[in-house]
Amino acid sequence: MYANINGTRIFFDVEGMGWVPDGPVLRQKPVCFVLHGGPGGDHTGYKPGLTPLAEKMQLIYIDNRGSGRSAKGPQESYSLENNVEDIEALRKHLGLDKIILHGHSYGGMVAQTYALRYPDNVAGLLLLTTSPSYEFLHKAQKIVEQKGTEEMKAIAQVLWEGAFSSQEQLSKFYELMAPMYSVTHNADPSEEERKAAMDARARSNRCFEALNEGFGGFLKTFDQRDKLSTIHVPTLVMGARHDWITPVEDSEEIASLIPESELVIFENSSHSVIKDEHAHYVATVLDFVQRRIV
Repeated sequence: MYANINGTRIFFDVEGMGWVPDGPVLRQKPVCFVLHGGPGGDHTGYKPGLTPLAEKMQLIYIDNRGSGRSAKGPQESYSLENNVEDIEALRKHLGLDKIILHGHSYGGMVAQTYALRYPDNVAGLLLLTTSPSYEFLHKAQKIVEQKGTEEMKAIAQVLWEGAFSSQEQLSKFYELMAPMYSVTHNADPSEEERKAAMDARARSNRCFEALNEGFGGFLKTFDQRDKLSTIHVPTLVMGARHDWITPVEDSEEIASLIPESELVIFENSSHSVIKDEHAHYVATVLDFVQRRIV
């Protein structure tokens, strides 16, 4: 589905009923906006991994402007500011009151920023392997220097400079960096696994221009640390012990700054927690939503 909002055309998809039979009444489930990473990723990587969450929440998957199936525009329009305002415009377009934000990686940075700007519109935050500030860049660079191969170091330098020149080069980045993103990455996949990976890449529509705009520009000054203490909604912060791009201490820092937040560290995961520890992730989120939000 599409919404013509905020001067662009945003793709969104809905999973799960919003109103469910509950004895003699219809009970409304909370609505959760799923915010993807990148910048420049898309929503497809969360399907079907997030499907079990539809038991407790109606899920709204979103592709940021320029990414996935949303409309393209000039690179300078792929900003944190616009990503936040697009969420607010979509919330209004759908006639929603308070929403939950599930923000993974860069999506978690968008979620934090939205919660600070529109606190009255947020029912809860689910922050997965994300960061409160630009300092994640310096930490990630050190990790690649320590643990990466020469090929990894070379392609990561393109990321740090925001200098990708094509979709093919971006695909090569994710192919080379796959062992860093997931502890369950299989370096010698079966034919079935190889086909599944190829199908997943074909389904996605990453935007290298949006990634360049972020890593080459606004992410270098992103910093919400001095404001996070003003967030007063139920917040679950989820970090990963082996995360290379938003290191575990960043999740710990967010949890220390947001009052009454809960912190869960996935000990056997890198950045791709949903893949690495799927059952644990689902159980953790459902438990939190049931206890703190529903």
